[in-house]
Amino acid sequence: MAENRKLPLLAEGSTANRRLLSGIQPSGQIHLGNYFGAMQQHVELQDAGQGFYFIANYHSQTSIHDAQTLRQLTRDVALDYLAVGLDPEKATLYRQSDLPEVTELAWILACQVGMGDLERAVSFKDKVERGLTANVGLFTYPLLMAADILIVAGEVVPVGEDQLQHVEMTRRFATRFNTTFGKDILKLPQARLSSACIVPGIDGEKMSKSYGNAIPLFDTKKRVRKRIMAVKTDSRSVEEPKDPEGCNVLALLQLFVTPDELEAWKLRYSQGGLGYGEVKKRLAEVYEQTFGGMRERRAQLAKDSDYVEDVLREGAKRAREVAEPLMDEVRAASGIVRMGTG
Repeated sequence: MAENRKLPLLAEGSTANRRLLSGIQPSGQIHLGNYFGAMQQHVELQDAGQGFYFIANYHSQTSIHDAQTLRQLTRDVALDYLAVGLDPEKATLYRQSDLPEVTELAWILACQVGMGDLERAVSFKDKVERGLTANVGLFTYPLLMAADILIVAGEVVPVGEDQLQHVEMTRRFATRFNTTFGKDILKLPQARLSSACIVPGIDGEKMSKSYGNAIPLFDTKKRVRKRIMAVKTDSRSVEEPKDPEGCNVLALLQLFVTPDELEAWKLRYSQGGLGYGEVKKRLAEVYEQTFGGMRERRAQLAKDSDYVEDVLREGAKRAREVAEPLMDEVRAASGIVRMGTG
């Protein structure tokens, strides 16, 4: 069983009856990039396959070191998912920490993986270059992500281009385990590349909670507008023609408006006589039209903490129905003995 170095990408519309797996870290307020890069796709796919979506609270410990903050952010992600339309009757939503098998599998995989595998992770290098603390958790992130996918036999992993390497690493780790112990226990996942473009932050770089450049999804209308008005632009005057391809505001606006409206804005850019403030005001308007109703739904859900906890508890139950027997196979194959198992 040779390691598969070529990562297969799953085509659009080929997820029927397959298990999809993805997660979001509760490391800060969910933002526009999270929605268009992941959450919107997750909601759309819940009718196309078996959606397993988890709140990656262990992953967030690489940067969040306050217990109360982490608890609140974890609950916030659950609220955000439900507010944007994830249906717990169609998809499985759970906390990563409610599957103890995840961290157990991560350790077993770690004992099969060389340092060089992790040192080549592009996301680790990028985060360190941007000033994030290079703790061991951040370094071993791909191992824990692999365990997240493999423990529930995830078949399809919807990702952006920046996460493709992690799916490739997951396949490599799974193949290595299967080869070492002579059994095809861990299923090799396929990546489904998101069609969403990379969402720019207010500084023009990729929007990220880590980089402090995000526009929160469910902040107050006033604060969201303030962030939008702070989007970086060049210094061209109102009268001057502008480059629509290099404008951060237009790159955000195109996520919301129709192709016809977008073309009309591009024409006005090229003709001159348009101030960036006008485009920002339109962006704030369509932002509120899109997320205002969701914000109200979220506020109602936040009043019913029992319902939110019930959703997560039921999600964890479904996920463990897959994880527990799979972990039994992993232990048996690798020689791990527990009380009562011989």
